[in-house]
Amino acid sequence: MANKCDIGLIGLAVMGENLALNMESRGFSVAVFNRTVRKVDDFVKGRGAGKNFCGCHTLKEFVDCLATPRKVMLMVKAGPPVDEFIEQLLPLLAPGDVIIDGGNTHFLDTERRTKYVESKGLLYVGTGVSGGEEGALKGPSIMPGGSPDAWPLVKPVFQAISAKVGPNADIPCCEWVGPRGAGHYVKMVHNGIEYGDMQLICEAYWLLKMALGMPNEAIHDIFSRWYQGELNSYLIEITRDILTVKDAQTGRWLVDLILDTAGAKGTGKWMSQHALDLGVPSTLVTEAVYARSLSAMKDARVRASQVLTGPTGRYKGNAEEFAEQIRQALYASKICSYAQGFVQLREAARQYGWPLDFGSIALLWRGGCIIRAVFLERIKEAFGADPNLENLLLAPYFRDAVNKAQFAWRNVVATAVHLGVPVPAFAAALAYYDGYRSERLPANLLQAQRDYFGAHTYQRIDKEGIFHTDWLRERRLPQ
Repeated sequence: MANKCDIGLIGLAVMGENLALNMESRGFSVAVFNRTVRKVDDFVKGRGAGKNFCGCHTLKEFVDCLATPRKVMLMVKAGPPVDEFIEQLLPLLAPGDVIIDGGNTHFLDTERRTKYVESKGLLYVGTGVSGGEEGALKGPSIMPGGSPDAWPLVKPVFQAISAKVGPNADIPCCEWVGPRGAGHYVKMVHNGIEYGDMQLICEAYWLLKMALGMPNEAIHDIFSRWYQGELNSYLIEITRDILTVKDAQTGRWLVDLILDTAGAKGTGKWMSQHALDLGVPSTLVTEAVYARSLSAMKDARVRASQVLTGPTGRYKGNAEEFAEQIRQALYASKICSYAQGFVQLREAARQYGWPLDFGSIALLWRGGCIIRAVFLERIKEAFGADPNLENLLLAPYFRDAVNKAQFAWRNVVATAVHLGVPVPAFAAALAYYDGYRSERLPANLLQAQRDYFGAHTYQRIDKEGIFHTDWLRERRLPQ
């Protein structure tokens, strides 16, 4: 190739290959490298044949193929492999060049790497990329953070390859998020919300199946109707589609043949863990993570099912009305899930000094990513009306929507408990809502307990100061 390449990509697994093909299809020339060199040759002769790629067998050859300032995107396994490639690239690159990490990296690693790479005179970008294999190829949601000076250099490529939304499908689902680890943090919260969304949908499906005894055809019809309304989203769409597929060999519904043990890659757990570190109640993602953990205990659950008892009845009322109540409960719970996610984003932004634009972040998720939904427009409107909005539940639209759904939501959770159908995410969302709207909570007793056994002190509602009581000496009633 006579001319230098616009960008280089390292890591030709499926996501890397698809991103490289996406870049080339938008008019960019792309240098590619993989630690296993055979993959480079296979790609250039296979999916990349006849296209504007430069296949490289060494990192030096790869770097020499790039136009300056060089832009190198890593699509390798998160963790030590990223650090290893950074160390190998630093001697080959020049001041002003950009290293980009597009993997599912923990944000604290990106905080550290940004400072380190900048100390060497280079620029660093840690970017979330959401949408899976298809999104990578056709247009993902991209959430870049890192060195602010790198944004003008990567913006033309990133916005060209990202998903597009809007009336004319010309608004890119990619905008600068913030410094250092901000981009990967936003991707982490995206993934945590994804965990919550998926669990809520699964609970709705299970109530339709177990409480109402609906066959898959009927559940498919319900999800088809839900997709036409305020629940319109990618996850509702694919759930509808899943319920149409039969196994070619047995003729049975394929979803019914899938083992009920869920996997996880860790980003939901990261969000939950960091919520605990920040002291914010992101209960939906935590329950979703635990639900997957419980599902993985398949052998133990099978044994327990032979010993432990509980109700197994069906709902006796109007099935159509209860299905509509499930829809309302799903929507109200979804609002709580996103409310928790944005509360966590706000607290993280405060702690790490990231100037996050929450309305802009909602727009990044409108296309290309797994949680894309019409619903996100409402979040943008809420933060547009009040950039300092403390909680989405306080925005008029969401406040009214939850209030409208309250009777249905409470009845669904109560009915599920009565019938013995587990709905941990629905119940956690409702408990969060009731806790958040309560002027008083029983933490006054909790503080008294802490002071009793550990002299942890407490504050009072009727006077200023910090207090401690000798509870045994002050006891007035007989034991």
